[in-house]
Amino acid sequence: MTPAAGGPPPIFVVEDNPVDLDLMRHAFRRRRLSNPLTVARDGEEALGHLHRWGQGEEAEPAVVLLDIRLPRVDGLEVLKAIRAHPDCARIPVVMLTSSADDGDVRRAYEYGANSYIVKPVDFDKFMEVAEQIELYWCVLNQPPT
Repeated sequence: MTPAAGGPPPIFVVEDNPVDLDLMRHAFRRRRLSNPLTVARDGEEALGHLHRWGQGEEAEPAVVLLDIRLPRVDGLEVLKAIRAHPDCARIPVVMLTSSADDGDVRRAYEYGANSYIVKPVDFDKFMEVAEQIELYWCVLNQPPT
């Protein structure tokens, strides 16, 4: 499914921490991001979107911003499911997480992450991250058609 009325595709955020989610929303709002944000609050909810994207019931996102430490199903399992899904495997996935653990970074790339970013705590630094995500994944990146 294409975005509504030819609008930009959504950014799909999988984040259970309400403070981090508010920080993301605020940063993207201040950047005047034209892509709408779609949110899943746990890994199980995120997995429910795969079928809807594949069936064209929901607009496929420009990028998935995925936390690792999630309730119900962790982010690495969500990443593996995205990569295993025939209709969703090409969607870019950026791990946006508080974990700087070398094992998490290694596993994320082994499972097919396109990028791994440790969430900055400082709002100004997060604004820089939001700018880079928007610029690269929503403007410059050329996804397959």
